[in-house]
Amino acid sequence: MSIKLLDNAAFYGFRVRRTVNGKQFQEYFSLKQDGDRLQGRAKKLVEQAALNRDTELSKLQDKIRERLKPDRCFNDDGSIRGISYLMKTEKSGAVTPIFQLGIASELESKIVCTSFSLNAHGSEEAWRKAVDTYAKHKVIRKNTKLYRQLMAAKPSGKR
Repeated sequence: MSIKLLDNAAFYGFRVRRTVNGKQFQEYFSLKQDGDRLQGRAKKLVEQAALNRDTELSKLQDKIRERLKPDRCFNDDGSIRGISYLMKTEKSGAVTPIFQLGIASELESKIVCTSFSLNAHGSEEAWRKAVDTYAKHKVIRKNTKLYRQLMAAKPSGKR
């Protein structure tokens, strides 16, 4: 929710503020009428109007976020934003190829970091596990075109 009650010398009321597709929406709902503070039912009506506007902007935000999800998943070179191919040096000194995942989870509202070893799982299975984990945390269903695009974005020449 992005509603804030402002109570200062300049303004008394609610501010609704959200950014939708890079454009900031900011609207004010005054709790004063003719210089007097609103009370009771009148105050509740203004509060409800602010809540309704915030809900409307939230739905628009979600709709655009969902529509732009494919653009946010890929880098300009076609690789997946958040999955990297790395050579990890183990404590023993051995070098292991891995697919490393580092993303902001939409599912758990936290950063998720994990890796899948090509030596342990094989190239195809390590890639599938990385993409499945990515899709789970980015809330991408497996039967979608976007999931198939993610699977097809495996870095070439990686065993």
